[in-house]
Amino acid sequence: MSEEFCSNCKQTVKPKRIDGRYIIHEIEHVLHFERGILYTIRELLIRPGDNIKNFINENRSRLVKPVIFIIVTSLIYTLISKFFHIEEGYIKFDDAKESQIHAINNWVQSHYGYSNIIMGGFIAFWLKIFFRKYDYNFFEILILLCFILGMEMLLFSVFALFEGLTKFSLMQIAAVIVFIYFSWAVGQFFDKTKFASYAKAFVSYILGMLTFGISIMILGVLIDLFTKH
Repeated sequence: MSEEFCSNCKQTVKPKRIDGRYIIHEIEHVLHFERGILYTIRELLIRPGDNIKNFINENRSRLVKPVIFIIVTSLIYTLISKFFHIEEGYIKFDDAKESQIHAINNWVQSHYGYSNIIMGGFIAFWLKIFFRKYDYNFFEILILLCFILGMEMLLFSVFALFEGLTKFSLMQIAAVIVFIYFSWAVGQFFDKTKFASYAKAFVSYILGMLTFGISIMILGVLIDLFTKH
């Protein structure tokens, strides 16, 4: 055995020195650039339902991994919104700054990647109810939402960038487009031929966001009650 390799684990005894090429390789590996994050974005813009269904049922190498996708796209939005001081979020509360609801809401708006996945769980619950006749379990629906909510973050990012550059208020327009995209993508995933699929997707999104917001308020109130005693 060559001295460059360990006889037990077959790994190099001394790894190569970290340089620019190593960093680029790591970024490529994380973003799965061999298939392409840009390819994933294009496919999710053109045929979201078909591509996600293919990812779940047949080929999982064509698209970027869903959890990584939503975290990376959420990070992009966070960086743009913080840079331009655009304080638009999913959930907003007019509460006292010392309350736990305010603290939780700040965490949500500072960690969009994780909070999107958590909110996705609420939306997945409602989608599972409305589309219960389809043979998709909760976690498969959650994967669907990782892709779709990730695309929403990119759409918000584009509008946040233009709002920051032009000073025009564009985030309300972005919210409308995001609602339309979500309903279209989810409806296409379940049954693109039925209008009811798009309507149920829209209602599931609204209910998911509402229950997510209500859960934040309940959690904040409970923490306030326990900490005050």
